[in-house]
Amino acid sequence: MIFITAKFLIKPEHAESWPEIAGPFTRATLAEPGCLWFEWSRSLANPQEYVLVEAFRDGEAGAAHVGSAHFKQAQLDLPPYLVATPKIVSQAVDQDDWSELGELAVK
Repeated sequence: MIFITAKFLIKPEHAESWPEIAGPFTRATLAEPGCLWFEWSRSLANPQEYVLVEAFRDGEAGAAHVGSAHFKQAQLDLPPYLVATPKIVSQAVDQDDWSELGELAVK
C-alpha cells in the first residue's frame, strides 16, 4: 500500500472550521475504490495543525487519487486556508492494513 502522512498548518481564523472546509475533499477521497483510509487528527501541541493519515491500495490507486477531479479542486480550494505548504511523508509499505503495536498489547 501507499502510506501517507501530511501536516497542514491552518490559518488561525480557520482552524476550528477546518474539518468542514476539508469535508468535501475528504468525503470524495473516502469514496475512491482504492482508498484504504483518509483520517484527520488535530495536534495536541498546536491547535492550528492538522495531521492527515491516508493510505491507498497501491501506486495505481494513489495515482488515481492525485488525478481525480476532487483532488484538482482541493488544489484550488484548500491553499487559501493554509499558513504554509503542507509537509508530507509518503512510502510504499508491504502491508494492507494496520498492524498491532505488540509492545503495548492489551491482555
